[in-house]
Amino acid sequence: MSENNNNFQLRVYYEDTDIGGIVYHANYLKFFERARTEWLREKGITQSSFLEQNLGFVVTRLEMDYVASAKFDDLLNVSSLISEFKRASLVFNQQITNQDQQIICTAMVRIAFVDFSKGKPCPIPKSILGALKRVS
Repeated sequence: MSENNNNFQLRVYYEDTDIGGIVYHANYLKFFERARTEWLREKGITQSSFLEQNLGFVVTRLEMDYVASAKFDDLLNVSSLISEFKRASLVFNQQITNQDQQIICTAMVRIAFVDFSKGKPCPIPKSILGALKRVS
């Protein structure tokens, strides 16, 4: 099985919702970001080490579809799949489902690896690509 996919669980807290107990739309972006960040961390990739070198990932494109509403206290699963590996970018297909396996939200997120001192994309280090492409 390829390891270019991952699952991350989180609970919807009151602070994630509006007055009606429904998750505020912008918070899905945070949930997707947390899932990608924790996946990298599980692979031994710490973004802070790259930031110290003025390097890091930035979102360059995002498409989201809101399918249903997540609610206060729901247990959500964020599944992430890397569908495209390029020299300086990755494409993640992500999906949030609730405890009943109902699809809540889907997203396609392109991230680029950037040299912040130059303000330009640069090749993703082989150590990162290798960790993300590793087969179990």
